[in-house]
Amino acid sequence: MFEHVKRDWLSNIRGDVLAGIVVALALIPEAIAFSIIAGVDPKIGLYASFCIAVIISFVGGRPGMISAATGAMALLMVTLVKEHGLEYLLAATLLTGVLQIAAGMFRLGELMRFVSRSVVTGFVNALAILIFMAQLPELTNVTYHVYVMTAAGLGIIYLFPYLPVIGKTIPSPLVCIVTLTIIAIATGLDIRTVGDMGELPDTLPIFLWPELPLNFETLSIIFPYAAGLAVVGLLESMMTATIVDDLTDTSSDRNKECKGQGIADIGAGLFGGMAGCAMIGQSIINVKSGGRGRLSSFVAGAFLLFMVLVLDEWLRQIPMAALVAVMIMVAIGTFSWTSVKDLGKHPLSSNIVMISTVVVVVATHNLAIGVLVGLLLATLFFANKIGRFMAVKSHYSEVEKTRTYQVIGQVFFASAEQFIAAFDFKEAVSTVVIDLTHAHFWDITAVNSLDKVVIKFRREGATVSVVGMNEATETVVDKFGVYNDPAEVDKLMGGH
Repeated sequence: MFEHVKRDWLSNIRGDVLAGIVVALALIPEAIAFSIIAGVDPKIGLYASFCIAVIISFVGGRPGMISAATGAMALLMVTLVKEHGLEYLLAATLLTGVLQIAAGMFRLGELMRFVSRSVVTGFVNALAILIFMAQLPELTNVTYHVYVMTAAGLGIIYLFPYLPVIGKTIPSPLVCIVTLTIIAIATGLDIRTVGDMGELPDTLPIFLWPELPLNFETLSIIFPYAAGLAVVGLLESMMTATIVDDLTDTSSDRNKECKGQGIADIGAGLFGGMAGCAMIGQSIINVKSGGRGRLSSFVAGAFLLFMVLVLDEWLRQIPMAALVAVMIMVAIGTFSWTSVKDLGKHPLSSNIVMISTVVVVVATHNLAIGVLVGLLLATLFFANKIGRFMAVKSHYSEVEKTRTYQVIGQVFFASAEQFIAAFDFKEAVSTVVIDLTHAHFWDITAVNSLDKVVIKFRREGATVSVVGMNEATETVVDKFGVYNDPAEVDKLMGGH
């Protein structure tokens, strides 16, 4: 137990604390912006980010990953808030947490192994583009001071690490934010600041139970939204966990993360916050700033609340240009530049899956839809590819007057037609042997194709035997096959 605590909480104290402070600074404008997107008071997003970041640090399955209020979740809340109000949003948040805990208990996190690398790359690239696009409003119709400050911020972020000793000790994004804030205050620059984003809360979050009737009508209103929030939240969290796994060369417990996200969302809902999930942008800021353990997430949430309540006067004066510079750094670091270079090396199908995921996510601003499109395309391409790895060889024995067909490969819905077409039903032969020693039948479509082949040969007067089935194939054929059942054969052939 102590070794577990030491590894996750005490092995990287300085790095986690400094990274957590940087993340907290980056969370503030994001939480406020996402609250505005959802149509709720900024404090809803800030309270949610505090609760989720702190709770997930204890119960999450991926140390070093940052969870808070996110844009993907906020987009799903707009209609609910507009039509039914804040109380229903809080109730939907609680139900979202319950559904996510259930997903973890049923081990749905394991489904991430079915997501191809092309889909993950497309997800990452699309998110990088969305993060960059989200900064454009802060860079349009502004004075030249904003561009100068942003460029200076990027210069600090990328050049500061080259300084001896200190460059490796203090995270450059933190130096960027502090330096530009001092410059803005000292020179009195008239540029947009965090204080212009909206009112900051001035009290601790309090326990709130939604004042709604606990009946079927309430459930029918919040369930569709809660289900959507649960799916999008888990999808984005699992994708982010995969990215952080790669960045840190460590593994995560995805089912524990599902349950952890659920517990965190319930905590947020009970303290007046909205549902959230893992944030790839802030998670990358955390990792790039040296955060590795659970302490970084805890510090991010705790310092966020501390700044909002105690350092609010200073916080309001942070120029948005500093935070824009940090987020542009995140966008650049998030985008997989090697995926562009490798377009000529990778198979066309992989490129189509990756690009389609990017295009759909950017066009819809919905990560779930983009990933779903990517998964469908990847599945279709995979099925088509595997379907081609099926062949039927045959040889005729003059002595035994027998035609033997040897089936090699995978027979399922994508290769069933190819399987049937490989047999010559018009050949005058008295005995046919179908050898399945090197074949595997996967589904009902494959079994149905075997039925058709056997029945067609028998209608031509041949004696047919099927041999060599492995245990799995024999099980599915015995359960769904009908070629040895005269009554079923009659039905299949239309009674002829």
